[in-house]
Amino acid sequence: LQHRGRAKRKQSHIPTTHRATKPNDVWMWDITYLPTRTIGQHYYLYMIEDLYSRCGVHWEVHETESGELASKLISQSVLKRCELGERPVLHSDNGSPMKSFTMRAKLEALGIKPSYSRPRVSNDNPYIESMFRTVKYCPQWPSQGFANIESARDWVASFMRWYNEEHRHSALRFVTPGQRYRREDQVLLENRKQVYQAAKARNPNRWSGATRNWKPIESVALNPEKEIPLAA
Repeated sequence: LQHRGRAKRKQSHIPTTHRATKPNDVWMWDITYLPTRTIGQHYYLYMIEDLYSRCGVHWEVHETESGELASKLISQSVLKRCELGERPVLHSDNGSPMKSFTMRAKLEALGIKPSYSRPRVSNDNPYIESMFRTVKYCPQWPSQGFANIESARDWVASFMRWYNEEHRHSALRFVTPGQRYRREDQVLLENRKQVYQAAKARNPNRWSGATRNWKPIESVALNPEKEIPLAA
């Protein structure tokens, strides 16, 4: 009577849900390949992104992938970004650097709660994957690969300056991730609201309805729970 082999029932696990209402509530991190001009060789981009603001809080480029480098990454991020007593939830996939003993020990020492995607599920960490896609589809992306690790680090640093401080993110009401991370978006969006309302008052015939919604986004959810429709 037992299910065996392919006939065994598969359990459907619910993804872990996190909600950020301010910067440094939830961080997401991952590692991606950076191509080189040598066949078979890659560099590794370590990236931590803030859920609330989509801001890249810290990044590093290394020649290897390891839990030791990952633990140093999170230590530097906390030192650089967190105020006294402030500790975000850290979400990642199930890669070996993410779940290594060194990394787990470092998170425990820092008082950071780890969170992991479901095994063999690729879309439980969508925001960091979206950032990596933006990186690699950038028009300035070196399609021939990086000549050396210094050029890779310089290119990523330049890209992240643009991404954090110049890129007006459509999911953030077109403010930059850096502005939202520093909580400057509320004043900026209120100013835009006043400009739009004044323009409508001057020429109401150009507006068929309400002006654009410039209300700041209050919270951002990672893997939000799906609403179950009520039965009729």
